[in-house]
Amino acid sequence: MSVWLPTSPCTPEACAGHEGDTASVPRAVLRLVAAVALILLGILGAPPARLLPAGPRHAVVRAWSAALVRAFGIRITVHGSPGPGGGRLLVANHISWLDIPLVAAALPCRMLAKSDIRAWPVLGRLAGQAGTLFIERDRIRALPATVGAVTAALLAGDRVTVFPEGSTWCGRAQGTFRRAAFQAALDARVPVQPLRLRYLRCDGSPAGAPAFVGDDPLTASLWRIARARGVRAEVRLLPRIPPGRYAHRRDLAAAAQRAIVGPGAGAAITTTLNPLPGVPAQPGRPSATDRDSANRPAASVHHWVSSSPAAASSLRTPS
Repeated sequence: MSVWLPTSPCTPEACAGHEGDTASVPRAVLRLVAAVALILLGILGAPPARLLPAGPRHAVVRAWSAALVRAFGIRITVHGSPGPGGGRLLVANHISWLDIPLVAAALPCRMLAKSDIRAWPVLGRLAGQAGTLFIERDRIRALPATVGAVTAALLAGDRVTVFPEGSTWCGRAQGTFRRAAFQAALDARVPVQPLRLRYLRCDGSPAGAPAFVGDDPLTASLWRIARARGVRAEVRLLPRIPPGRYAHRRDLAAAAQRAIVGPGAGAAITTTLNPLPGVPAQPGRPSATDRDSANRPAASVHHWVSSSPAAASSLRTPS
């Protein structure tokens, strides 16, 4: 794994346990069957859906995405208003592969993902049909083109979602937002809309089952989520940061993260020097954003890439 990629100290053993009620095995199997059926339906329905006008197309995407999340027995609550249309950069904390359909259920958009996903059976095809932007995760020289692609999508009026932490965290804490994604918003002169994502148990405490962290295999994550009961997903659409308020991507990234971590967020910005209780600390690694000049945005786009030690076995979405 490249030393340029950010990491999270969260592990499945320490963070992804489910302490609440569990669904029976037959119910869990039915949930997985329903999810697979919806994914296949999405692949078949994507080509004709692209022919629809924007309004009906977004409604179809929202309905399908919400159905996929609910197929796992997870209820969705959305707070806030998406506001007027037009290009904007959506930035969110990253907890799970479920974040992707969850965000789309609240606000249809294009995602930025690692290029490996294009080769995945079923999911890779679906991602491509959904207009996903891909990044070469280990090629620093390809980063300027990625920034340009995101900027072009924003200028075309698209909403693009990135996860600036660069890796999944368990939801009880957060990693520091990397800056490069925000340069695209500055270049395109579009708003940045922070999204706060949370997975909660019935008592309002963070749910561990959806967390997809560390070396957690996708199959184990799918089964754990299918067995969990009483999990609620919450999306909070926070006020948009208008273009021009911040001239520097560093300040824009910090403002977006402050909004997401704000009062009641149930998370704290955590670095490898201040790990979660029970989570082993990981040695710090050099970051391209840390070494990079603020006037050279392309050199730190790597932070959009997931950086789990077992990224090859995970469905993390780069941000």
